[in-house]
This record gives sequence, structure tokens and C-alpha cells, in this order.
Amino acid sequence: MSYLHFDKTLMVNLEESLPREILRTNRAGAYHCTTIVDCNTRKYHGLLVIPVPNLDDENHVLLSSLDETVIQHGAEFNLGLHKYQGNNYSPNGHKYIREFDCEHIPATTYRVGGVILRKEKIFVHHENRILIRYTLIDAHSATTLRFRPFLAFRSVREYTHENAQASRDYQLVENGIKTCMYPGYPELFMQLNKKNEFHFDPNWYRGIEYPKEQERGYDFNEDLYVPGYFEVDIKKGESIVFSAGISEISPRRLKQVFETEAEDRTPRDSFYHCLKNSAHQFHNKQEEEHYILAGYPWFKCRARDMFVSLPGLTLAVDEVDEFEDVMKTAEKAIRNYINDEPIGCKIYEMEDPDVLLWAVWALQQYAKETSRDQCRAKYGSLLEEIIEFIRQRKHNNLFLHENGLLYANGTDKAITWMNSTVNGRPVVPRTGYIVEINALWYNALRFVADLVREGGNTVLADLLDGQAEVTGKSFVEVFRNEYGYLLDYVDGNMMDWSVRPNMIFTVAFDYSPLDRAQKKQVLDIVTRELLTPKGLRTLSPKSGGYNPNYVGPQIQRDYAYHQGTAWPWLMGFYMEAYLRIYKMSGISFVERQLIGFEDEMTSHCISSLPELFDGNPPFKGRGAVSFAMNVAEILRILKLLSKYNL
Repeated sequence: MSYLHFDKTLMVNLEESLPREILRTNRAGAYHCTTIVDCNTRKYHGLLVIPVPNLDDENHVLLSSLDETVIQHGAEFNLGLHKYQGNNYSPNGHKYIREFDCEHIPATTYRVGGVILRKEKIFVHHENRILIRYTLIDAHSATTLRFRPFLAFRSVREYTHENAQASRDYQLVENGIKTCMYPGYPELFMQLNKKNEFHFDPNWYRGIEYPKEQERGYDFNEDLYVPGYFEVDIKKGESIVFSAGISEISPRRLKQVFETEAEDRTPRDSFYHCLKNSAHQFHNKQEEEHYILAGYPWFKCRARDMFVSLPGLTLAVDEVDEFEDVMKTAEKAIRNYINDEPIGCKIYEMEDPDVLLWAVWALQQYAKETSRDQCRAKYGSLLEEIIEFIRQRKHNNLFLHENGLLYANGTDKAITWMNSTVNGRPVVPRTGYIVEINALWYNALRFVADLVREGGNTVLADLLDGQAEVTGKSFVEVFRNEYGYLLDYVDGNMMDWSVRPNMIFTVAFDYSPLDRAQKKQVLDIVTRELLTPKGLRTLSPKSGGYNPNYVGPQIQRDYAYHQGTAWPWLMGFYMEAYLRIYKMSGISFVERQLIGFEDEMTSHCISSLPELFDGNPPFKGRGAVSFAMNVAEILRILKLLSKYNL
């Protein structure tokens, strides 16, 4: 039995199969995403979803889905599945599914009477193209396959509806057609590796619904355009490959391209390999730039997410060169920001006050994975410039006070990772001295001091260590309260006594202003009030405003986003903190905590981790289907554990 295998019982039960999604990407930002029964439940779902840079910086659904029909003796069996109004699913092709397996490549096996048909999908790595291979495993009489493509040609943020502007024009190409519904879009080439007949039969399929959008309080129905259908005969034992892409391909190459791409895939045959495959999906290369996307299907490259997730997505899977490649792009953005120049690339939110400090933390992980000497040689000047930029109070929302602490204004705009807003105002207005920003600051000062001292610059090292002494003393005085945990933020007389997870960083980082007993007190309170099997809660159930369920329309979800929901990426720092305190005796506890995440490999987005979970049982996964910081931090802990287990 493979690691990611789903049998007939689960597949035909839509309550079980529809919540499970599959995601495949290439490195140019394009993707294929749908449910394991090939029924689209989100407006973001599609067989071929690609960026169209000359239109905007969003992704666009070109080919929404492809309905297959098996024809024998004139009888038609449609394998497709769509949701229409009134909770009607049609044509109910899922009832023919016998199994689904995606350990190697996504493969669905159908049985229609005496016909056994296997469908396998490959999303090509180096171009915007999806290939689907159909193999007739068994049949007792002549069999024909019919393919009906459902076209959208729209942004993932919008819907398409029947309209007179959509072009019905198409042109024949070798073994297929090319078509384009609207100006500005690339042509879509649909071809098979075998001669076939295309029947022009233009129709709009109206009122297709997306239940996930309905759940989230958004519009949820659209019309899709079907230009006609392809028909091709298939013999027992034969394989036919369908291709959809934005350039023509030689049909004779399709089988070979499919097989070559399939051989290139790392099987998802273990927890680690699932996460490693998932890690690769966040890499996004555009010309000379290399980004990390914050998540699928709707996030772009956000600066904080990039620096937090970079070590886990690269160093933890032994890809140091990938770390350096991403840092090339990131370093340009940092220098542009420091020099008050336009950010010359597509990295968003560089101005948030904790971003530069997370960049230092990421480079610190690089130093641990390679060596301090290598880190100093490659990034030493960048690190010094970041520290100097903050010390000289050049950041427009990060003020170094006489007590050595950093002050940031977060009343009008959300400035930390807890960034939900309602009516333009932060739901959690974290402002003043913010606990993780100052933990990051202390850690950065000590790390850079040690780095430059080893490089012979004792003057700067002494200066930074002196600054760290002042910062560390004030940190304990300002944040630590009589109950042994840390205040979340302090602004003059305003102190936030909420028990939140942001204090865990102070225990997890290499350099901390807390002594061991103080660290243990923080860890104990986090364990008691915030720990769940799926991550740390963003707020203790004992604190006012606890709201653990991320459900309902946008405004309702925004109020819950950081008010009790559980986030897996925080668990990375929690487990690192746990191992710091308990060392070898903490290993079995950490291993048990990881079971909660391995369970997720067959739920939600298969072989990845969603954005967040409800903070109360049954801890249901919510938000984006695949989230970079979560995958990264679990990978980083697996790497850390492997070092303990040597």
C-alpha cells in the first residue's frame, strides 16, 4: 500500500473526498489545483492556472477542467463532476472511481462496466503545460474517449459569465486546436498524441458553484465555456496523452515528455518526502529573480514569510545553493529599502518593522548550516548594514529608545505577522515595545557581535555587545510579569496581558535575555495554554476575546484570525524551545507532537500543510491550502531532530 492512497469507499463519499485537494506547481508561478475527485470547489481551482504578466500580477485560470466520457456500444459514461445549484452534482463521474494514488504522480483509476481506465496527471516543471495520460487497462470491446474542455480565461480573483465578447474562434493545430477567449491572454493549445476528431459544439455551462467560496462568504457561481469536444479511439493496453499549454508541442513528443517528467518526480512516500516536495512548490523564478511564495493558491511573495520560511524550505532539505539564490534577490530588496530606493522586485511588505530582523535570523540559520566564516564572507557587510540602519534610527517605524528596546507604532496599521484588519484598523493593535521584535533585536545584536568579533572587528563587536546588555536588561524589566510569562506588547502604561505565542521566540532563539529558569516558565505557560496538536494557539482560551474558529464571511474570519486559531509554523519555534530546555529528554515529546502534522498529509491539501487550524477540537484546517512558513518550520524541526538523533 502506498503512503498516499485513497480507496473507492473514500472517493465515492463526497463528504470525505471533496475537502481533500491536490496541488502541483512549476517554478514560474503556474499551478494545477483541484480536489482528488477532480471537482473544482474554489474559484482558484483549475487544470491550468498561470500568471499573465502583461495583464496583472495575478494568476489566471485558462483551462478550468476536462470532462472525460467513455463510449462503448453507443453508451456514454461521463467521468466528470461539477456542482450546480441546489446541491446538485453532475455528471457524478466519481461513482466510477476505484482508487486514487498520488505517491508518485496523481493517478485515478476508473471502472465502467468492463472498462478499467487509469488517468495520470503531470504538471510540467519548466513550462506552463499540464499533461494527462489515459491508459486503457482493460476493455472487452471497442472504446472511444471524448474530452470536453471547460474554459474560463479569467483572474483567480474573478468569475466568468456567459457573454457575447468571448471569442468562439479556434484554429486547428496538429492533433488538436488553439483558442483564446479574450484579448491580452495567450492562446491555449489543446493537443493529443494521437489523431482525433474535434467537434465544434460551443456551449456555456451555467451556474457552476464553488462551495469553498460560499463557505467563505463570497460570490460562488460562474459559467464556463466549452468550445466542443475531442473524440479518439483507444485500444486495450494503449496510452493516450492530452496536453494543454500556451505553446504548441509536437504530438510525437508527448509520451516522452510525460515519461521524462514522471521519472524526475521524488515519490511522496514518507512524511519527510511529502514536505520536501511541498517545499519545492513555493519557489518562484521570474527571469533573474528567485522568490518564495507565501502560500497557495492566493499568496504572493511577502518579505516576512520569505525570511521565516527560507531556512526550512532550503537548508533543512540540504539545498544551500537555493538559499543563496533566493538571498540574491532578497539582498537587492533589502539594500533598496535601506537606501530608500524603490524595491526593484516583487517582494511585498518590506517596510514592516520586523522584516529586517527576520532576515538576520534567516542568515543566522545559514551560518549554523554552513559556517560562520562562510556567512561572514557572503553576508557580513549586509548584516552590519542592517544593524547600523536600525541603530541609526533610519527605519520609519522602528525607533531605538534609550533603554535599548525597539518601539514601533501599530495602532493604525498592522505591522507584525498578526496582521488582520477590519475596516482598515488592526484587529490586534500591537504597538509600542513588541515582544518578538525585541527578542529578534537582542538575538541579532549578539549574533552579529559574535560574527564580527570572529572576523577581527572587536570594536564593532564590543559596541553591539554593549547595546545588547542594555537591551537585555530592559527586556526582562519591561516584558516579564509576576506570573512568569511575557507581556505581548507594552506602550507606556498600556500593557497587553494576553497570553499569546509571540513570547516563545525568546526561548527558541540562540541568544536570549532570559535565564534558564525564566525560559522554562515561559515554555510551561505556552505548553499549558497554547499548545494544540496542530500548532500554537494565537491566544489563550483564558484570555478575553478568545475566538478559535476560523469560519464564516471575511469579517468574521478576520476577527478570529489571530484570536485563538492555531498555526503550525509557531510549533517549529516551540519545539526548538522545548529541545533547548529539555535537550535529549525532550526528543520523544517532540516526536509525538510531529504525529499531529503527519496525520495532515492525507487531509486538506494532500502532502502539504494548510495556513492555520481552528484552536479547538477537532482542529480543522483552514485558510490557504498550502502555506510556506508551516511546511518550512516542520522541516526545520525534522532536521534539528536528526542532529539530536545522530
